[in-house]
Parts: sequence; C-alpha cells; structure tokens
Amino acid sequence: MSDRTEPTKPGRSRGPRRSTGIPGLDDVTDGGLLAGRNYMIRGEPGAGKTLVGLHFLTAPDATGEALFVNMGETKETIRRDARQFGFDLEDISFLDLSPSADFFAEDQSYDVFPSEQVEGGSITADIVDRIEADRPERVFVDPLTQFRYLSPDEYQFRQQVLSFLQFLKEHDCTVLFTSQDTAATPDDDLQFMSDGIVHLDQAETRRSLRITKFRGSAYRSGVHAVRIDDDGMQVFPRLQPADHQMEFAPETIGSGVPEVDDLLRGGLERGTVTIVSGPSGVGKTTLGTQFVKEAASRGERSVIYLLEESAETFHHRSEAIGTPIRDMVDRGTLAIDEVEALQRSPEEFADDVRREVEEREASLVMIDGIDGYRLSLADGDRELTRRLHALTRYLQNMGVTTIVTGEVKNVTGEFRATQDEVSYLADNIVFLRYLEFDGELRKAIGVLKKRASDFERTLREFEITEDGLTVGEPLSGLRGILQGTPEWADHDE
Repeated sequence: MSDRTEPTKPGRSRGPRRSTGIPGLDDVTDGGLLAGRNYMIRGEPGAGKTLVGLHFLTAPDATGEALFVNMGETKETIRRDARQFGFDLEDISFLDLSPSADFFAEDQSYDVFPSEQVEGGSITADIVDRIEADRPERVFVDPLTQFRYLSPDEYQFRQQVLSFLQFLKEHDCTVLFTSQDTAATPDDDLQFMSDGIVHLDQAETRRSLRITKFRGSAYRSGVHAVRIDDDGMQVFPRLQPADHQMEFAPETIGSGVPEVDDLLRGGLERGTVTIVSGPSGVGKTTLGTQFVKEAASRGERSVIYLLEESAETFHHRSEAIGTPIRDMVDRGTLAIDEVEALQRSPEEFADDVRREVEEREASLVMIDGIDGYRLSLADGDRELTRRLHALTRYLQNMGVTTIVTGEVKNVTGEFRATQDEVSYLADNIVFLRYLEFDGELRKAIGVLKKRASDFERTLREFEITEDGLTVGEPLSGLRGILQGTPEWADHDE
C-alpha cells in the first residue's frame, strides 16, 4: 500500500456561516450560507423547495431561534409532511399565514415594513411583532411570491419585499425563501433582490441542483446531483479533480501472469488508467480481475463496480476459474458493488468511489464497463467523456490504479481500440481479440498504448481455463491478426 497524505481542500471564504443542513450542499456553497444574507430557492412544484427549508431550520448548528413563515401549506400539513422525512419541528416556531388563516381576509393589507409605519392589527404588524419578539437566527418564508397577490401593483410588491428583506437583515436573520415562478408572474425581480439563488431541477429519472448567484463567497459551479429519500435531501457535488491530491510512491504492479507482465514490461504503473477493450465475452472482466487478485495477495484493497453484470454471475464465473472472490471479500481486500446505472447518477457514483478511496483506502478501482456508465448520463457521449475524465483524473491524483473495461461491437474484422472516443483518457490500452483460425474461434491479447514505459509489440494467444488465465508465446509468425483472420506469413511453414 502506498503512503498517502490527506487530500487538499478548496479555500473557504471568510465570514460566519450557517449550515444548510443538507449533506453535500455545504460543500457546494463553500461552507454554508453567509450569516445575515437572504437566499432564493427556485424550482418547479415537487422539486423539493420546502424540503430545503426544513433542512435549513433544523441544521445541526441551528442553536438559535428558527421561524417558519408559511404562506402556502398550513402548519398542520407541513408538520405532517416533515414527519415523513424524520424532521422534528417541535422547536421550530411557525407564523401561519396560509390561505386558511386570516392572512387573506378582505380587511387585511400590506404596509411598508418599518415598524413605526405599521398599523395595529395588520399582517405586517404580525410579522414585525414576531421577528422582534423571537429574534430568530434563521427564517424560512415559503413562498415569498405570495406577497405578489396581496399587492396593488408590481411596484408596491417590489418595495414591500425589499423592505421586508432589509428588515430581516437589520435583525441579523439568515433567510431562505422560495419562489413560485410562472410564465404569467416571473420571479426575475426577486432574483435581483436576493443574495444567492439555488435552482432545483427535476427530470424523469434524476434531480439536480445548481447555483447561479452567491454574493460574497465562492461556490462550486455546474450541475450537482440531488437525491430525495426517506431521510430527506442529499446533494452530490460534481467532482472537481483538482481539489484532491495524494502523495504516492510510483511503482509497477504485476498481474501474477508472467506473460501478461511481459507484454506490459512488468505490469501497470500505480496511479495510471488502463482501458481493457474487446468484444463481448472475450475476457475483459477476467483480465481485470487478475490484477485485483494480485493486489489482494499484497494485502491491498480493491473495489469492482459491476455496471453490466450481476454480482451473483460474477462470483460464479470467477470462482469457476479459480479466482477466490469470496475469500477476498471476507478478508476485506475486495469490495463488489453491483451498480444499477439508471438508479445512480454520475455524481452519486463518484461519491461512492471517493468513499472507497478516502475512507477505506482502496488502491485499485475497476469499472466494468463503459456502456453501463453511459446509461446514467442524460447528455450523450460528449458528457460521458467529460464525466469519465473527471473521475479517472481524480483517481490518478489519489494514486489509485484504475482499470476500465470497454466493449467494441465487432467480433472480428476491422480493428478498433475502443468503441467510444475515450482512448485519450487511458495511460494504457490493452485489447483482446477473437480470431478465426483453422475453423476455430480463438483469442489474442495485445498492448496498444503505454505511456509510462515501453511495451511488447507482439500479440499472444489468450485463453481462459478452469485454472485461470493462460497466455502463450508471441504470435510472431502470423499476419492479419487485427483483422481477425490470421494466416501464416509463409504458407509452407
């Protein structure tokens, strides 16, 4: 196992912070929300806006008073829904201005928010009195756009909101508010008034979050994955490889098969990325697992992510050729994760990989294979290359040896190193081929690329037996191997 130091962390902006209470979101906001500022939460119905507020009001560092100004759902409905996610709202104060309260009675109206101009009995007085009495540290208004329906015109609406936000700022409140943006009543004016804007987006198979404004602080740009389950909301920040770095000793690690190591001039260098390509069933996973087996013999931990095969099938097939998968798992030198690509976003997948590397010290990661990884992406092959590049660069920075299997469609015929345009990501490319020779279907192995050292430029016959991998001598007397129809260079030989 190589020596490692702690990963580097991005710089955090100065100033007191308030945690959002959402796992992962404080990382995106570079430490949480700036105290005394107001932040706008945008999103379609069902995107999770109110859930963000519940996390914020009940965050672990929320030691002061917290106030929920509910202007949509009733207090009873909010409490009931919060219990489904495990939130305890007993210590949260409510100012119930929902439609069922007197807030929408005909004799109620808005006033300008400075307290000296508040008329007794108005809704404004209720809000001002509560803020001045409770002195809340955190305030959540859901939704602030409800003010619009009680204002005589847009000008009055903007003036009242500005006065309200300024009043909260003067009372040292950190504020979250939600917005109901529609074509008829856009919320552009509120975006200008806010100190920060968080967008919640939802598609058919995934949820995401992005920040487009965050005054006074750095933040992580881009789209970040969101998951909502029984425990509430979790954010998976988009992986930034430059934020992570480990010191490690460069060394060559072998496969345990002398002929494979001869092809690679000793093996794979630690901290490199290797693509093993070939058609279906040719032995890509088996070859990658051979390096995992050898790592286990050195006492190192590996993790295999199965994106195209069940763990049960993998266990059975590996044990049938003498690879002691269950023993390695029992000893803790191997973890196997059967990934359902459509149920896990690339950001969630990257988070799982990070936990294995940083918390469990995995030194070898095998991703089997690229097609399954692509299924978790919504933006096609270009996004595949970007996300896979970020993940593999992170693993390189952390000194992890990475093996990625990729399928090529053609069984024989025209040679292709990889099916996807990902070959540039690899430090090493090992390819497997089917051969049709003398009426038999056989296999060959070769190395196409190796950045860190020279490699053997011949091909060797490759076979999987009940005793494991068998690799023969160089096929130096054959030609036409890459076309899949080899023949002897001298027919009389």
